[in-house]
Amino acid sequence: MGKMIAAVVAKPGADFEIVEREIPAPGAGQVRIRVQACGICHSDQFTKDGLWPGITYPRVPGHEVAGVIDEVGAGVSTWKKGQRVGVGWHGGHDGTCPACRRGDFINCANEKICGISYDGGYQEYMIAPSEAVAAMPEGLDVAEAAPLLCAGITTFNALRHSGARPGDLVAILGIGGLGHLGIQFAAKSGYRVAAISRGKGNEPLAKKLGAHIYIDSSAENAAEALQKLGGAQVILATAPAAKPMTALIDGLSAHGKMVVVGATHDPIEVSPIQLIHGTRVIQGWASGIPTDSEDTLRFAELTGVRTMIEKYPLKKAGEAYARMISGKAEFRVVLTM
Repeated sequence: MGKMIAAVVAKPGADFEIVEREIPAPGAGQVRIRVQACGICHSDQFTKDGLWPGITYPRVPGHEVAGVIDEVGAGVSTWKKGQRVGVGWHGGHDGTCPACRRGDFINCANEKICGISYDGGYQEYMIAPSEAVAAMPEGLDVAEAAPLLCAGITTFNALRHSGARPGDLVAILGIGGLGHLGIQFAAKSGYRVAAISRGKGNEPLAKKLGAHIYIDSSAENAAEALQKLGGAQVILATAPAAKPMTALIDGLSAHGKMVVVGATHDPIEVSPIQLIHGTRVIQGWASGIPTDSEDTLRFAELTGVRTMIEKYPLKKAGEAYARMISGKAEFRVVLTM
């Protein structure tokens, strides 16, 4: 079939190795994707540093995959050769566990994760289960679209299921890879958007992305600032740090909800009284399934939501990953093939 280039992690904590491999053939129920772009997500650290239980090596990371169907395996009728597609965090499900039988595929007991359960998008060709694939609109740039398969779907899907209605005050905590998309999705959904970050530096960008209000959490008490505005119906917590989340709980309105998408092991601290008074909710949100990805991509195409990216060639995967980990990227790092 020929050879391809892949960026491989040989063992936990190892540097990326750029290797030549045989192009794999899809099995029954699988497709082969010619990868055109793959976003680098903070969650790729699970693969790089061996932080996910049961992960085996060598492994190719990457779960923000955008490309074209190159070949389909036996029994695949949904996808056709040449079709534009993407694969996100949700990399497949068994269809038979109790969650799947209720249609709750994101909570599948045997959920596969792209780039963890099998080799992901840091390579020129990859194999994916057909149920993990999302159709991608023609109108999106492939490198800008790739991060929508994780950062995009996570913020869009969390907001649309949050219970917020057009006109409600929705606060976005953090203006990074997730937050810069969250602000755009919130503004385009008709919410009154308050962006919260430390320092004045992010204010012009936040306003440009569609925020109506900017709150500098280093200069004022952000929870009090939200209460002066009537309280937030929803706070989308995108920054991967628990302390700022803890500090914002009192900014929720009655029946307000904090939706947590910034992944961290630190505990959020909340007193029962804070939740009981005002009937408040703290909810975690996982990204979504391929149909959610398709909705995200379509909404972005329709409304002009765009990812701000820095591009690197596949052969510089190590440098690109380091740029993401540094926290200095604006705002998503994408490998291009």
